[in-house]
Amino acid sequence: MQYKAVKGFKDILPYQVGTWNRIESEAKRIFELFGFNEIRIPVIEKAELFARGIGQDTDIVSKEMYTLKDRKGNFLAMRPEATASVIRAYIEHKLYNVYQVQKLFTIGPMFRYERPQKGRRRQFHQINVEIIGDPGPRSDSELIAMIMYFFSSLGLNDLILNVNSLGCLKCRGPFRTELKGYLKRYFSHLCPDCQIRMETNPLRVFDCKVETCNQIIKDAPSMLDFLCNDCANHFDSVRLYLKQLGVNFVVNSHLMRGLDYYTRTTFEVQTKELGAQNAVAGGGRYDNLMKEFGGPDTPAIGFAIGVERVVELLEENAVQKEEGPDIFLAPLGKEAEDKAFIWLQELRKSGLKCEMEYRSLGLKTQMRHADRLKARKVLIVGDDELIKGKGIVRDMISKEQIEIPLNNIVDELIRVNSLNS
Repeated sequence: MQYKAVKGFKDILPYQVGTWNRIESEAKRIFELFGFNEIRIPVIEKAELFARGIGQDTDIVSKEMYTLKDRKGNFLAMRPEATASVIRAYIEHKLYNVYQVQKLFTIGPMFRYERPQKGRRRQFHQINVEIIGDPGPRSDSELIAMIMYFFSSLGLNDLILNVNSLGCLKCRGPFRTELKGYLKRYFSHLCPDCQIRMETNPLRVFDCKVETCNQIIKDAPSMLDFLCNDCANHFDSVRLYLKQLGVNFVVNSHLMRGLDYYTRTTFEVQTKELGAQNAVAGGGRYDNLMKEFGGPDTPAIGFAIGVERVVELLEENAVQKEEGPDIFLAPLGKEAEDKAFIWLQELRKSGLKCEMEYRSLGLKTQMRHADRLKARKVLIVGDDELIKGKGIVRDMISKEQIEIPLNNIVDELIRVNSLNS
């Protein structure tokens, strides 16, 4: 029997990992520049954590969560998103006693049971960032500016930033009433899911992907017309700071995002290159979630980046970024092989990326292997070279060859490698 990966779950193969490492290392570099610290959260949490934070009536909780019961009957879920877990950890470990404002990020897999398609899998990966403890528009604009700087650093400059405000509980109530009245006029044309959403949470209709619902929602009331003075001033300040920071954006009054906990500022980074799955990142403010989870009344804002979608955008550059060993050792004969095996470990400890064959093979076969690995240089050592005390270094690009002394071979190879680095 031949086993295959579970539907919606995909292997990340060695030739693809370089792009993933590039994205993650660049994220860590930039986030640390902005004062963020990494936090690592469990893959499994109590299911009620996500039901309470994301919303019982959302598709994520009602249809997409991977849930299970442990041996004691506890109802658990594989995390469908990271924010609820980060807030749970913040409260559980009383991080608010460490410093008033916490700036955190986490990288890892999430799980949702939905129909696999291009840009959407059942196991997917996210980079999540949160600023906890500051209510002001400066933290909103700094977070948004940082995410756009991150994309720019990867060479992704043709992205569209959409921003909106969802208001607070005070101004959202009248908007929901107005929106519900509008949707009632088109009830029979709404999809079955949106007919339910209209009663439970009409704002969720904005997230529907059914075309008839999209057409109906185009003329729906705008949340921006219902903002209270505080929320309107907050959103005005966010836009002002973004302009001062040189961040281009589009105000999209129908941008709602998919999670119930968002308040005030919300944003989404979109591309035109991925078809229907056009969002590569998104987030917003969630000032009430901490109190909802039993913690102190603490404001927060965050975002999530879909790593698979960023990988797809960088796909063409991934091959160009692939790099082989600095040195490939090609020994000929038992004595040379034994010496090369020791040199190999010493070279690696010195910081050089090196490889050699484990088996005894001819020079032509070893050279073909070095070429496939894209090695920059090859050290050739056989019985004659050992007698002379000199090895041959072949440059795999220029095809030039030079002799180097075998005594103090590690320092010699470091020197030769540095000539073209």
